[in-house]
Amino acid sequence: MTEEEVFVKNLILSTEFDRYILEHPDIAEKIPLNAQIVFLPETDPELSKINIEMAKKQHEKGQIVVYVRIGSIAPQLSRLTKVNLEVATAT
Repeated sequence: MTEEEVFVKNLILSTEFDRYILEHPDIAEKIPLNAQIVFLPETDPELSKINIEMAKKQHEKGQIVVYVRIGSIAPQLSRLTKVNLEVATAT
């Protein structure tokens, strides 16, 4: 897996985790300040392994590590409502 693929996958997981926390604020309360967050998607063992390796390299002494085990990600659906299209004729 390339560095770019790892970055993109973790960016998606991070964004989805932020959304999850907004919907479940009780989870955010369980995360200590300055904790290192490590995403472990069960559906992508290669990414999980890479994330653990990166976390070990980036870990600061005394820092708490929080492993976020992710079972799966639901398909992305649009939240748009009342969409209308206006197709202009070519001139």
